[in-house]
Amino acid sequence: MSKSTSEGEILTIKQVAEYLQVTERTIYRLAAAKKIPAFKVGGTWRFSRSAIDAWIKQQTIEGHDAEHDD
Repeated sequence: MSKSTSEGEILTIKQVAEYLQVTERTIYRLAAAKKIPAFKVGGTWRFSRSAIDAWIKQQTIEGHDAEHDD
Protein backbone atom coordinates (compact mmCIF):
# COMPACT_ATOMS: atom_id res chain seq x y z
CA MET A 1 0.00 0.00 0.00
CA SER A 2 1.53 3.28 -1.05
CA LYS A 3 1.46 6.36 1.12
CA SER A 4 -0.96 8.91 -0.24
CA THR A 5 -0.85 12.63 0.41
CA SER A 6 -4.25 13.20 -1.13
CA GLU A 7 -6.76 15.57 0.44
CA GLY A 8 -9.08 12.69 1.32
CA GLU A 9 -6.50 10.65 3.21
CA ILE A 10 -7.84 9.18 6.46
CA LEU A 11 -5.46 8.59 9.37
CA THR A 12 -5.57 6.45 12.51
CA ILE A 13 -4.69 7.62 16.01
CA LYS A 14 -1.25 6.03 15.60
CA GLN A 15 -0.62 7.83 12.31
CA VAL A 16 -1.74 11.21 13.71
CA ALA A 17 0.43 10.70 16.81
CA GLU A 18 3.44 10.01 14.58
CA TYR A 19 2.58 12.96 12.34
CA LEU A 20 2.33 15.37 15.30
CA GLN A 21 5.15 13.66 17.23
CA VAL A 22 3.09 13.07 20.37
CA THR A 23 1.78 9.95 22.11
CA GLU A 24 -1.30 8.08 20.95
CA ARG A 25 -2.84 8.82 24.36
CA THR A 26 -2.48 12.57 23.72
CA ILE A 27 -4.33 12.24 20.41
CA TYR A 28 -7.05 10.12 22.03
CA ARG A 29 -7.55 12.76 24.75
CA LEU A 30 -7.68 15.60 22.22
CA ALA A 31 -10.21 13.71 20.08
CA ALA A 32 -12.40 12.75 23.05
CA ALA A 33 -12.38 16.39 24.23
CA LYS A 34 -13.22 17.59 20.68
CA LYS A 35 -10.05 19.68 20.61
CA ILE A 36 -8.82 18.12 17.37
CA PRO A 37 -10.94 17.35 14.27
CA ALA A 38 -11.87 13.66 14.44
CA PHE A 39 -14.71 11.24 13.81
CA LYS A 40 -15.50 7.69 14.75
CA VAL A 41 -15.93 4.73 12.42
CA GLY A 42 -17.22 1.66 14.19
CA GLY A 43 -16.12 3.04 17.54
CA THR A 44 -12.57 3.79 16.34
CA TRP A 45 -11.24 7.33 15.96
CA ARG A 46 -10.27 8.46 12.46
CA PHE A 47 -8.83 11.74 11.21
CA SER A 48 -8.80 13.53 7.87
CA ARG A 49 -5.27 14.61 6.98
CA SER A 50 -6.56 17.82 5.39
CA ALA A 51 -8.58 18.62 8.55
CA ILE A 52 -5.51 17.95 10.72
CA ASP A 53 -3.38 20.20 8.50
CA ALA A 54 -6.01 22.96 8.74
CA TRP A 55 -6.15 22.47 12.54
CA ILE A 56 -2.35 22.78 12.75
CA LYS A 57 -2.50 26.00 10.74
CA GLN A 58 -5.26 27.36 13.01
CA GLN A 59 -3.28 26.47 16.14
CA THR A 60 -0.25 28.26 14.71
CA ILE A 61 -2.31 31.38 13.92
CA GLU A 62 -3.95 31.42 17.38
CA GLY A 63 -0.58 30.96 19.10
CA HIS A 64 0.91 33.76 17.00
CA ASP A 65 -2.03 36.07 17.80
CA ALA A 66 -1.78 35.34 21.53
CA GLU A 67 1.90 36.35 21.51
CA HIS A 68 0.97 39.75 20.11
CA ASP A 69 -2.01 40.49 22.38
CA ASP A 70 0.19 42.04 25.08
